[in-house]
Amino acid sequence: MFGGLAFMMRGNMCCGILGDRLMLRLGNDAVDALVGHPGVGPMDFTGRIIRSMVLVSQSELKGKQKLNRWVAKSMQFAATLPPK
Repeated sequence: MFGGLAFMMRGNMCCGILGDRLMLRLGNDAVDALVGHPGVGPMDFTGRIIRSMVLVSQSELKGKQKLNRWVAKSMQFAATLPPK
């Protein structure tokens, strides 16, 4: 769909890789709170912002713990969605 690698959870997109950035589905409220923090930007792959998703740069993913924290946030949100 986005030209990257996506991981699904119960039939819903959870996270993925787009180029050299981590793509996370976090929901509108979390995205609004995170966009603007260092290394975190809106998901704007098609030129339109996808409000429920962010892209995280490599600088914010250094170390296994950082990567795990980001992916865990996305998994927590995906767990709230109804299965497809």
